Amino acid sequence: MRELILVTGSNGKFARALKNKNKILRLKFLTKKDLNILSIRSIEKAINRYKPKIILHCAALSRPMSIHDTDISKSINLNIIGTANVVKVCLKYNIKIIYFSTGYVYECTKGNYKESDPVKPFNNYGLSKLAGECSVQMYKNSLILRITMTEKPFIHKKGYTNLYSNYMYHEDLVKILPRLINKFGIINVGGKLRSVYNFGKLNYKKMLKTKCIDKNIPLKQTMNLDILKKILK
Repeated sequence: MRELILVTGSNGKFARALKNKNKILRLKFLTKKDLNILSIRSIEKAINRYKPKIILHCAALSRPMSIHDTDISKSINLNIIGTANVVKVCLKYNIKIIYFSTGYVYECTKGNYKESDPVKPFNNYGLSKLAGECSVQMYKNSLILRITMTEKPFIHKKGYTNLYSNYMYHEDLVKILPRLINKFGIINVGGKLRSVYNFGKLNYKKMLKTKCIDKNIPLKQTMNLDILKKILK
């Protein structure tokens, strides 16, 4: 029998894509009602009921990015304290945790960041995800995926020609996730290096060109994907 994997944050966009496209993994999707990451008791209740071997921790606060500035307490609760709670329970029951992090933990000023490179988030969202990473890294039965992904179709009608990233769609991660489940440590996960404009144009031919002039947004957000490529060979 395949190992049961509990998925937190089942109402999120990636979890919905995983529900619709997964054909390999044995998954149990839990809503906040089933598993509240802010309650140790709630997490333990779910663990004792389903007895998983792995928790795929997708529950998080992401967009809009501004919420991490306007509601810092909520960002701390969901991305930092909630993650630490899940790690505590995984430690107690010897359950592997797979944590969805972000490429925004890097400074994003030079690009081609390796997993071993220093981290220096450029915004509060990146800080909140990095803080979550810290608790996960303390527990060795873990995997951190630093992911650059978005929903399909691409939500923007204009794309930056001067901002480079490794965007991939949720569905692309669903396809490769079974090959990552048994790994440990930290892995950068993303798609082909291209400008945001060129990525968006793949599925929206009328994509308009624009340039990013916001000095608070770094333009070289690309990650080195050598480890991922070796796994997927």
